[in-house]
Amino acid sequence: MRDSLEPSEIESSAAEAGKTRKRPRPGERRLQILQVLAEMLQNPKGERVTTAALAAKIQVSEAALYRHFASKAQMFEGLIAFIEQTVFGLINQINQKEESGLAQVRGILQMLLFFAEKNPGMTRVLLGDALLQEDDRLQERITQVLDRVEASLKQALRIAQSQGSAWGQAGQDEISIRAAMLMSFVLGRWHRFARSGFKKLPTEASDISLRILLSE
Repeated sequence: MRDSLEPSEIESSAAEAGKTRKRPRPGERRLQILQVLAEMLQNPKGERVTTAALAAKIQVSEAALYRHFASKAQMFEGLIAFIEQTVFGLINQINQKEESGLAQVRGILQMLLFFAEKNPGMTRVLLGDALLQEDDRLQERITQVLDRVEASLKQALRIAQSQGSAWGQAGQDEISIRAAMLMSFVLGRWHRFARSGFKKLPTEASDISLRILLSE
């Protein structure tokens, strides 16, 4: 026997008692769908999420899902939009707080590792694992997000260069190579996290790793 009732069961009991069941506010159901989708993507086995399973998890019909999203691809687009808004909002905060280009780079890298650690389901989206067998444009969309992140790292490296960093003599090609190398480090940590069933945390020994990567 379970120790407690689910919220939906409590609401049903209230309705049976003659009370009016509350309807979700506009946008609440849409947000709930995205939250549950992200939770289901945290399955360590990496199984594909179907709309039938998603609807069952939320305890609604598949038709109810499609009243909020025209397609499953649109649901994933909603997750990608959330990732993009969150990540670049945090990058902007880091850049405003830190004047040092190297501090910006370090802050961005630490944020990317921490974001993945706190959002395992979103990590599978970032890696593209969750987008396999889905609409091809989703892979293109997440690639665009990652390219923007790499561009942010490159910009921070240019600032470090202008501030007299030991990289000051580096040409633009070397700056691009460094940015790509740092992005590869992040992706490697994300892959390791996902492959381990989300057990090997991306932030593990990250301070030492970043110190080595950013040494001049």
